[in-house]
Order: sequence, then C-alpha cells, then structure tokens
Amino acid sequence: SAHKYVPRAILVDLEPGTMDSVRSGAFGHLFRPDNFIFGQSGAGNNWAKGHYTEGAELVDSVLDVVRKECENCDCLQGFQLTHSLGGGTGSGMGTLLISKVREEYPDRIMNTFSVVPSPKVSDTVVEPYNATLSIHQLVENTDETYCIDNEALYDICFRTLKLATPTYGDLNHLVSATMSGVTTSLRFPGPLTADQYRALTVPELTQQMFDAKNMMAACDPRHGRYLTVATVFRGRMSMKEVDEQMLAIQSKNSSYFV
Repeated sequence: SAHKYVPRAILVDLEPGTMDSVRSGAFGHLFRPDNFIFGQSGAGNNWAKGHYTEGAELVDSVLDVVRKECENCDCLQGFQLTHSLGGGTGSGMGTLLISKVREEYPDRIMNTFSVVPSPKVSDTVVEPYNATLSIHQLVENTDETYCIDNEALYDICFRTLKLATPTYGDLNHLVSATMSGVTTSLRFPGPLTADQYRALTVPELTQQMFDAKNMMAACDPRHGRYLTVATVFRGRMSMKEVDEQMLAIQSKNSSYFV
C-alpha cells in the first residue's frame, strides 16, 4: 500500500525451510509475498547441484521476478547479492544468477556481499571446494565483492564490541552496517550526508581502515598484496586531506601495492 515501505528484495533458496522461517519471523511481513522463491530439494552443500541442476531449474523463476522489480525502478542503479560461498545454493546458484543477470543488464553495477569460509568457524567439510568453484565467477561477473567471514565478525564482537556471547543477530548487525555504509551515496542526495557519532580525523580513520582487527574477513593485510583499494569516507572532511592520506599510505607501503 501507499503507507508501507516494501524492500525491493528477492529471497531465494533451494529448500522451503529457510523461507518459512523468514516469512514467519519478525520481518516476514515486510517482504512482497511473490518475492519468496524456493525449491523443494535443496543443494546438499553441493556447488554443482546449485549451478547445473536444481539451481538451473529455479533460476528462470528468479529472473522473472528480477525483471518485474527492475521495471518498477525509475533509474536502476544495479544489483546487490548477499550469499554464502560455503553451501551449495549461495555458491552454485548464486554465481549462476549473477552470470544470468550480467547477461541481461551488462551496464548495471553488480555488487555482492559474500560470506566466505573461515579458518576456524566452519559448518561443512566441503566449504573450500564450493568457494573455490565460485571465486572465478565473482571475478568475471561482479564489479564489487565484499568478503565477509564469521570468524572475523565474531572477533569484532569480542574485541571491539566487548560482547561475551555474540549471536547471529549481532553478526548480521555488523554486516548490515557495512552494507548501509557503502550504499549511502546511492540512497542519499549527496555522497557526504551521513552523521558521525564522534569527530574522527582522516588519519585516524585511515589507520583504522587498514587495521587487521577491523577486517570483516579473517586475513591479515600485511600478509598479502593489494591490486587496488577503494575507500569510502562519510562525514564532513576535506577531500584534499583524504587524497594526501591515500598518497601517504601508498608511498609508505609501496611494497604491498601491485
């Protein structure tokens, strides 16, 4: 109705259980009923089932709903996909859906928030295989991929937020804050229109950005190399100061940039 906000979201799974739990949960009434799409068999943590068999049978139904949502847009900016690379549906069917959407909308942004397997927090033994089969699909067909893993999120909850027993709700809150932050410039009139809780200088923000404790994936940036870095700043700050800090980071750590 005209008095209710409805998320432009499509919820997909290859088994009905998760969809039923979302629909009956606290936020189930927010979503359009036609946008719940699910199969009956599940992928059984098998990438090939999600990509070639069960997922391939369901993907056309998903694309029909994607087209309807796109037609309702005044100016379509792009797509956001949230999925896991450890299971069969998120990895196999998720990458299949990305490639199909890319074919139909090649000039729109494709952005994914991908939960990658973590070294210590793992549900199934085949997670590394599913993730490995998905990575090249993300490299080829997405513009931005934000890698998130549960181990790093738990670490942030313990160390930074001082939570004794973090729940999945706490982890989801961290992810939602990230998703909200990186899309601020698309949803608000200007790129620098969000309030800060306390004044932080650009050097402080830059230092925190490259601190391993603040990474949402359990990896130490000092043990790898950067092909490129995209930084998103919010608040009142000088673009000149931002440029100077970025140049200083590159100059000071030139061996880490390819």
